[in-house]
Amino acid sequence: MTLSDTATPASAIPPKETKAQKMERLKREKNPWEAWKEVQQFAREGRTSVTAEWAGAYFKWWGIYTQGDGVGVTGGKGGEGKASEYFMMRIGLPNGLLTAHQVHVIADITEKYARGVADITTRQNIQLHWLTIESLPEVVEKLMEIGLSPKGACGDVMRNVTGCPLAGLDGHELIDASPLALEVAHKLTANPDFYNLPRKFKVSVTGCPSWCSFPEINDVALTALRRKKPSGISGVDVGKEEIGYSLRVGGGLSAEPHLAVRLNAFVPQEKAYDVVQAVVEIFREQDVLRESRTHARIKYLFMKHGWTAERMLAAVEEKLGYKFDPSEEGPIAGDIYRDHVGVHRQKQEGLSYIGATVLNGRISPEQMHALAALSEEHGTGELRATIGQNIVLVNIPNAKVNEVVAKIVGLGLEVEPTTFYRGAIACTGTEFCKLAIAETKGFNKWLVGELEERLPGFDQQIRLHVTGCTNSCGQSWIADLGLEGKKIKKDGKMVDAFYFCVGGAVGEHAGIARQIGFRAAAEDCPDAIERLLRGYLKQRSEGENLRAYFRRTSDEELRAALNGGATEAVARDPAPGRVPSNVG
Repeated sequence: MTLSDTATPASAIPPKETKAQKMERLKREKNPWEAWKEVQQFAREGRTSVTAEWAGAYFKWWGIYTQGDGVGVTGGKGGEGKASEYFMMRIGLPNGLLTAHQVHVIADITEKYARGVADITTRQNIQLHWLTIESLPEVVEKLMEIGLSPKGACGDVMRNVTGCPLAGLDGHELIDASPLALEVAHKLTANPDFYNLPRKFKVSVTGCPSWCSFPEINDVALTALRRKKPSGISGVDVGKEEIGYSLRVGGGLSAEPHLAVRLNAFVPQEKAYDVVQAVVEIFREQDVLRESRTHARIKYLFMKHGWTAERMLAAVEEKLGYKFDPSEEGPIAGDIYRDHVGVHRQKQEGLSYIGATVLNGRISPEQMHALAALSEEHGTGELRATIGQNIVLVNIPNAKVNEVVAKIVGLGLEVEPTTFYRGAIACTGTEFCKLAIAETKGFNKWLVGELEERLPGFDQQIRLHVTGCTNSCGQSWIADLGLEGKKIKKDGKMVDAFYFCVGGAVGEHAGIARQIGFRAAAEDCPDAIERLLRGYLKQRSEGENLRAYFRRTSDEELRAALNGGATEAVARDPAPGRVPSNVG
């Protein structure tokens, strides 16, 4: 008998699963929220007992990732770096709301289990590092005891619901939207009916006129809207003012950014939750989005599958069984700081809030304990995390503000930061992420210091976002200056470098940052940025802000300013591997 007689025909060999097919199969086979006992078993048996399915997929449903080995993607293969024996965990904080007691417990957890390393994220979460498999059940138990959980902070599920950290306190808000944000979070996050979505799903709900939760980059966003009841509506009070919501769908960043599309509808307050659930259900039903992990977000209905705002609105109305009144857009958030940093009066008489800048979101247990103690001693024991990786103390008596500010500054935080310090954002980078190409948080801290020294008194708001790869976890696409990590050869060796994206914005000047074709080694970035900003100061017209200047300046001119002379454009690198679960 010949070899050919016994060989399996090629047509009989089953095709290899794609990454999307594998993930869809794993989700069909198990709801990770119902299998926590398996994690408890791993904790008893040790790190080597963790299965590949849990390490690569199921842990995410519990807000857990395997932690990289500190080298990033370049230390691995197939577009992903090597995993260490440790884990990262993200703690969901709906609307960023925290009590002092919760902060004290998180600080204790960080000190005992996470080597003192915690980060405030760009979705009002707190992320821990250096967790062992043995510690995971203990950490989750301690979080649940204080009303918090990592469930739903990662995975193909409804993620942490973001909102204005000053909800209920800001005298300029149209409505306190935090009850709605909490309702959405409590009903949809970690809901077994929605454990198997095509990909992650991010929601923002805000009554803040500055749109501080960035509705433009969420899968679904509700922003408060004021109108007068039009004629033709049944009932009384025609012409009376009412507050509802404007609805946006399909925002997201990652490797292919897309700003959310506004639907022509006025959403009454009592219908707002139903609208969010309807869009999630529509998303869940789109099997076409399950065919590719990189094209699975709801934004791709608009980007690849021909959906329009009108079609999405019709789908929502069909699911709900009623129609919405058309509505004008209403005021768009101005070209202002959206971070609530500094001291500001609340609408409650005699009280203020204090927004403290936490550079790149990195916060220590000592700082957390101290901030919680300040909120207990001088306020009502309430704090708020922000999407700017910062923290806010609220309900501080005006007479105590100066004392509290002095103590916050004494912790190494800033209440009146420089423009560079205030606008700095950084993702995890190679320190912990398996997909990153460059280190970020340490670099951005050094970069901010360099720019403060070189350009003291720079008088413009500037969002300076550093992300470790092309996936934009650091939101480089909506920054004035977005720096994407890469590697280049300099002086005969490979070094960290960054590709520049310029002119991104949200609100009044909303738009995706331009890929201008310039890159620089990390050590050369301060020189390049100094040249660019000095050029702006010299060439700006009267009253022209930085975003307006970037809009009217060509890619060639911006590239020459950064380089110190004309230079050819270089191509932006493609993403090194899969789109990570934590990317915008």
